[in-house]
Amino acid sequence: MTTPPPGRFWEEKTLEQMTRAEWESLCDGCGKCCLHKLEDDETGELFPTNVACKLLNRHTGQCSDYRRRRMFVPECVRLTPAKLRTLDWLPFTCAYRLLAEGEKLPEWHPLISGDPESVHRAGVSVRGWTVSEDEAGDLEYHIVDRKL
Repeated sequence: MTTPPPGRFWEEKTLEQMTRAEWESLCDGCGKCCLHKLEDDETGELFPTNVACKLLNRHTGQCSDYRRRRMFVPECVRLTPAKLRTLDWLPFTCAYRLLAEGEKLPEWHPLISGDPESVHRAGVSVRGWTVSEDEAGDLEYHIVDRKL
């Protein structure tokens, strides 16, 4: 997460109008977008797991090698305003998703609270309930009954 730009820019600009720094500061550090999901081949339904990408720091909710992540995880998605409107797997609490849907940021979001730990205190991050893909084994055994 970068240092947040001044002001409540997310209320004044569209996602397309944001600077790179503003865009990056929208990430609350929950880490839920970095969890593996399983898709039912017949229905297309997505099932969340508690298995995190090997690059995710499960304590901070941040990627351990953000700049070079696609070298190690080629399928990692680089979010853009156009792309995020087509993704149905983003967490329901994700600032990018919320703003794209015309919703407000929650009170625990670091841009509102001024505290990066607020996302963890609110219980909406991956802290404390996930495992790394390097340790997990079969994903089918890690499906969680939790709305991401």
